[in-house]
Amino acid sequence: MIELEDVPELRDPILIAAFEGWNDAGEAATAVIAHLVDVWNAEPIAALDPEEYYDFQVNRPRVVTEDSQRRIIWPTTRILLARNTAFDRDVVLIEGIEPSTRWRSFTIELLEYAEQLGVTTFVTLGALLADVPHTRPIPVTATSDDDDVVHRFDAEASKYEGPTGIVGVLADAATRTGLTSLSCWAAVPHYAGGTPSPKATLGLLGKLESLFNISIPLADLPETARAWERGVNELADSDDEVREYVHDLEEATDTADLPEASGDAIAREFERYLRRRGDERPPTG
Repeated sequence: MIELEDVPELRDPILIAAFEGWNDAGEAATAVIAHLVDVWNAEPIAALDPEEYYDFQVNRPRVVTEDSQRRIIWPTTRILLARNTAFDRDVVLIEGIEPSTRWRSFTIELLEYAEQLGVTTFVTLGALLADVPHTRPIPVTATSDDDDVVHRFDAEASKYEGPTGIVGVLADAATRTGLTSLSCWAAVPHYAGGTPSPKATLGLLGKLESLFNISIPLADLPETARAWERGVNELADSDDEVREYVHDLEEATDTADLPEASGDAIAREFERYLRRRGDERPPTG
């Protein structure tokens, strides 16, 4: 169980969570949490007991050497706190692995901890493989099961039906407990989903910036995303079938985006971008 004795007093905290596994194509969602931990100097404040939720033959512990000492690191879910953020509120970050078992207990434990911390907004992040081209902006959607949240954040109503992961379970449970619950998903090109996808990570960070009208330091992520795109370009150019397939996806995407690409819509989005980034120059490529 999570230790709750020393819960800090927080400022209207928002919680952002992502998990390795089925919900994390191209490692895009968990890379967002890692990035936020780094740029916001988040500190760990708690962890779940891995014995309760993980099959160690599926998610094996690792041996590491630190300060000339060897030790075991067990797979788990950690809770970190960031107080020096772009928000005027504290941020609780959850990074972990999709549990192997006892999902309902896992969900209850995390939500009870969120309640102890005073969390009011619960954001889950995910990434899925999709028929999208790597040469266009990564599609990122924000959804909610709560009509008020949909209208407040200009999100989409959740319409998905089918198998779900721990991200879907947590988002549903957060809504049912009365939290402001949002889920953001990036679509990763399925032909390039076998490696980390920094462009999808960048897309998820951009969605967080847009939803909450904040600016998040991006460090070298834009350049890493451009390098990833160049690498996938080389892969596509080396195979005629892949190159033709990407071209077809580009045409389908461009056609679908035409109704949204009015001058006014582009101008409004660019103004929002400049307000978030301040004096920073927007990334190119």
